[in-house]
Amino acid sequence: MASSRTFTLVCGLLAATLVGATLSPPAVLTLGPEVISEKLTQGLKKHNAVNILQQLPLLSAIREDPAGGIPILGSLVNSVLDLIIWLKVTSANILQVQVQPSADKQGLVVTIPLDMVAGFNTPLISTIVEMHMETEAQAIIRVETNSKDQTTRLVLQSCSNSRGSLRVSLLQNLSFLVNPLANNVMKLLVPALPKLVKSQLCPVIKEALEDMQEDLLRLVRLPVPVGHNHLNFDLLYPAIKGNVIQLNLAAKLLDSEENVKKSFNESAVSLTMPALDSSPFTLTMRRDVVNGAIAALIPPEEAMVLLDYVLPELALRLKSNIRAISEKAANQLGHTQIMKTLLQESPELLLDQGNAKVAQLIVLEIFATNEVQRPFFTLGIEASSDAQFHTEGDQLILSLNELSADQIHLLNSYIDPFNPELLKDITEEILASALLPNENGKLRPVMSVPIVKDLGFKEASWSLTKDALVITPASA
Repeated sequence: MASSRTFTLVCGLLAATLVGATLSPPAVLTLGPEVISEKLTQGLKKHNAVNILQQLPLLSAIREDPAGGIPILGSLVNSVLDLIIWLKVTSANILQVQVQPSADKQGLVVTIPLDMVAGFNTPLISTIVEMHMETEAQAIIRVETNSKDQTTRLVLQSCSNSRGSLRVSLLQNLSFLVNPLANNVMKLLVPALPKLVKSQLCPVIKEALEDMQEDLLRLVRLPVPVGHNHLNFDLLYPAIKGNVIQLNLAAKLLDSEENVKKSFNESAVSLTMPALDSSPFTLTMRRDVVNGAIAALIPPEEAMVLLDYVLPELALRLKSNIRAISEKAANQLGHTQIMKTLLQESPELLLDQGNAKVAQLIVLEIFATNEVQRPFFTLGIEASSDAQFHTEGDQLILSLNELSADQIHLLNSYIDPFNPELLKDITEEILASALLPNENGKLRPVMSVPIVKDLGFKEASWSLTKDALVITPASA
């Protein structure tokens, strides 16, 4: 076994201390206009927005203030209203919800197109007179911090009828007796309908926003399975950037008994946010969070291999390489020679703009037989492997390909003289054959990302920035 004199290997990136550095969250869920629109539409359906539109009290609204308080006009309007038996919405639809940035880029402007048909009945004709009404409700969403508990939420700052969006037209030609009446009714609806949208529909839009917020909180809090452990995300604070909602998240790694193994909070660790482009959403995870998941699957551990039985060809080559160093040492190797590996630390993911490597600190010991207590030699190896992510459904899988012994340090040896560089090639092959398959099995999958399917997408996709892993839905 490696003694207390074991050389401590150092590998990975050194964290620079940055004065005044901006703290970055461990993870960020960025929701594009497509997802925001869909969530708000679901909320409107849940709260029966169409049914509310169909029950708009049109006749009561135009009777309340028919002529803006002008007595002469009021008497003329009343004569028109006396000819109306009933007036109501006969059909209503909510068209595609649009999401755009506000003028100051600090909020979202949500436009909800409304398409309605209204009809009225009059003694002048026996059929219903139908009118087509088109308008837009417009809501502005901003981020607001509660002064009491300092919690931050998305709020509906304002809601009204979109200025200039109202259009009312007749659906059929009428007789010369009814045309003037219909035109007067349409004129009366022009000031009344925006007020009704504000009083009747805006409260529903507010409820839809609150539902969307609660649903998003539920989604981000779904456990992300990592082997027998899981990652838990929680909201730090929301932000609005352009036409997207950015949910900044904290993270914890918990074991199967819900014990916290590691917490990830805001820190000076860098986090490069990718552009959303045409993707409906992105889940961006800081490198240390991904490394936490890898560490949960591959902890520091010791493994033993009987080389002659598991890797006989490589065992022969190892013996041949040792013979080039010492004939006497090679002759001591028996058929029960043992290779032991000890991971000093869990493998560490290193990122560099679209490329990934995994660095490992390995102590390797070779024992001549299974009966001896002391190793022939002990090497400290700074190794790296190419890392490749791929996805299956919502599962993220990491594969380690090849293995390079970047640095080999002689920790102790009973062969004198001994040059560990002479064993570099065979050491790489043995570790690639014995260590990597075991690790790849444990890394399948690194994690599942249930938010992909919960947002309505079948497959996940991945990409890398210089310091983060990015999950997006796969393109169709």
